Amino acid sequence: MARDAKDSNDLSVEEKLKTLYQLQTTLSEIDKIRTLRGELPLEVQDLEDEITGLKTRIENINNEISELKSSVTGKKIEIEKAKNSIEKYKAQQDNVRNNREYDVLSKEIEFQSLEVELCEKRIREYTASIKSKEEEIEKNKQILEERGKDLEVKKSELDEIVAETKQEEEKLRDKAKALEANIELRLLQAFKRIRKNSRNGLAITYVQRDACGGCFNKIPPQKQLDIRMRKKIIVCEYCGRIMIDPDLAGVANEK
Repeated sequence: MARDAKDSNDLSVEEKLKTLYQLQTTLSEIDKIRTLRGELPLEVQDLEDEITGLKTRIENINNEISELKSSVTGKKIEIEKAKNSIEKYKAQQDNVRNNREYDVLSKEIEFQSLEVELCEKRIREYTASIKSKEEEIEKNKQILEERGKDLEVKKSELDEIVAETKQEEEKLRDKAKALEANIELRLLQAFKRIRKNSRNGLAITYVQRDACGGCFNKIPPQKQLDIRMRKKIIVCEYCGRIMIDPDLAGVANEK
């Protein structure tokens, strides 16, 4: 719905300040609900991310195991080929015509025998690696199961709190939207910017004991008078918060 700029701009400064203060009060109530939820949403998100990471890791390790098993199969095929070659060369040695041919075949037999030994060594290495990775998968699966249980508990706690506060939060959000619709865009953007930069989320404060209620710096008497007059928007020159007359905010001005 488009903002009615004319209506919001036609409000008096006092009405603008009162609306802003009502908006801040409403948003503070929403903040309290979020505080009630505490770190649960972040904990749930962290657990979900960790579970996703564990599943990806297990999948990657399984892929590595598959590659290693393929390598083992490949080496076994090479061993069979080498053994066949050895048998062939041994048979040829029985029909050689001279020592030179015999020596060449002997070298081929020796080479193929070394190939068999190398392949067997590689198979042992791959098999050991497969075992190690399978153990790693089991450990990750145990962690995954534990994190899954933790996630169920945290989600249950969060869902319970959300269910208790959902209706109240929705009402507050609707109220905040209605208030925002009555505030001119430029002023609303300034309010949100100040609120975002404020440690406690308060963009509006009032005079307490002649000082700013946000940063506690002294406010000159003339500026205090201007604040009580409610004729213009005044901000604290130190913390940048919008200043409001305590009576307008509905609080007693402590002297």
